[in-house]
Amino acid sequence: MPRTRLREGQPFPLGATWDGLGVNFALFSANATKVELCLFDIEGKKELERVETPEYTDEVWHCYLPDARPGTVYGYRVHGPYEPDAGHRFNHNKLLLDPYARQLVGELQWNDALFGYTVGHADKDLSFDERDSAPYAQKARVIDQAFTWGNLRRKRWPWRQTIIYEAHVKGFTKLNRRLPEALRGTFSGVGHADTIEYLEKLGITSIELLPVHAFIDDRYLIEKKLRNYWGYNTIGFFAPEPRYMATPFANEFKEMVNHLHAAGIEVILDVVYNHTAEGNEGGPTLSFKGIDNASYYRLPENKRHYINDTGTGNTMNLSHPRVLQMVADSLRYWATEMRIDGFRFDLATILAREPYGFDEGGGFLDACRQDPVLSGVKLIAEPWDVGPGGYQVARFPPGWAEWNDKYRDAVRAYWKGDEGVLSEFATRLAGSADIFNRRGRRPWASVNFITAHDGFTSTTWSPTTTSTTRRTAKRTATAARTTTPGTTASKVRRQIRRSCRCGRGRKEIFLATLLLSQGTPMLLAGDEIGHTQTATTTPIARTTSSPGSTGRSSAMAGASCWSSPGA
Repeated sequence: MPRTRLREGQPFPLGATWDGLGVNFALFSANATKVELCLFDIEGKKELERVETPEYTDEVWHCYLPDARPGTVYGYRVHGPYEPDAGHRFNHNKLLLDPYARQLVGELQWNDALFGYTVGHADKDLSFDERDSAPYAQKARVIDQAFTWGNLRRKRWPWRQTIIYEAHVKGFTKLNRRLPEALRGTFSGVGHADTIEYLEKLGITSIELLPVHAFIDDRYLIEKKLRNYWGYNTIGFFAPEPRYMATPFANEFKEMVNHLHAAGIEVILDVVYNHTAEGNEGGPTLSFKGIDNASYYRLPENKRHYINDTGTGNTMNLSHPRVLQMVADSLRYWATEMRIDGFRFDLATILAREPYGFDEGGGFLDACRQDPVLSGVKLIAEPWDVGPGGYQVARFPPGWAEWNDKYRDAVRAYWKGDEGVLSEFATRLAGSADIFNRRGRRPWASVNFITAHDGFTSTTWSPTTTSTTRRTAKRTATAARTTTPGTTASKVRRQIRRSCRCGRGRKEIFLATLLLSQGTPMLLAGDEIGHTQTATTTPIARTTSSPGSTGRSSAMAGASCWSSPGA
């Protein structure tokens, strides 16, 4: 094969960009000494050529290939020091995924060659592995981003009218027999006319999809014949997850969004920018770790290890301007190119944490506030993490909505029958003004929920066995009244609470409470039909004619990466 023609290219934009004549490749790495662009066949199995990027501008390595086209499959090999104690883990034997990859090729095949160090070596991660990881690694594909959206003017729901429906792409559609089998569990299944008809009848305004960014299954899960169902293990912040695609075309996601918008339904994405799938020093070298470990991750004074505010092994370093740029670029890409209407940020406290601690005027939050694109979409924070000062409910700045666990706890406690919670219950029903009424924030800033993906459903929740930290919120108009013991209203309230404790009418009571509260209601997909999930690793196999049917499983409540067989 003749050598690919090569030009210097441009350092911006980052990633692989098709301009109609060729492809510009640009990769940030402040500490690398050399970067090689590796080209593969269409299936990503055979490496065809290695091209050394000729230019290095403002810490960006770049080149332009006039003969490259959409469909080109590529990866990087990045040279530099392998000095874990100094925070550097460069290993040019490892093929690395472009952080800006728009589409992934192949499925990760776990092998010891994927690790930068020699697995099993006495020196652990201080050792150096020379095996080529390319046969086992995922690659990136250059795409043509052109798409015909039509003349549709999408509906922009104001916060005060928003009703969120939290759903999993696969769990929401996989068992729906009214969908063509090939579309079940995919973006095309969510965008199917039958699914959309159901959402319209339900009356929600916005569907919030659990993570759809490309993610991987941890090795220990694969060895146990399990899969990562939930998706909170991101490896690609610009690429849709391949397992949710019914076609080989990345535009399938855009088609889903277009169909939902045509029905007046907004699309919100649950996004995970707080960590990546590479784990700690014992994890694999798949992308960021081999490109510039010291820049992408927060490292302690002993730079061999990682700050683990996420509980998953590593924490993204949004205090670094290029890492902050990557996250902002990703958000803008999904908001503009994919036309997403909003984002729910997993463990959002981490994104607002600077080296000195949480700061509501920190770099990431300020970047969102001043950005002409991001300031105009819905921004929802999960305002807690496991790091220092991790609980920050109602501390995010104006323009943000937040998951309100105080609402969840108060309503669960009330319907459980706890004494002395009526005042707290009434405050939460009225919009939690005691904590959110600051800096001109409105009641919609409180995202009220009773159940969410990381806990029980309304059917399986048992008020008599649930701990205080896992209680969820709901209320009815009757429950909001303060009455004197012995009156008719008081007797009715006690009867309702007894029914709730016994499980009779629990779903209806919770839904009524949620929808009548001040704030933004969030409904967990399937709760409206009384679905269940178990606290084991065996999913419940159920079939229903409703697209809200799901069979889900969890090993523990609140974990970032739950798993289930064959997910």
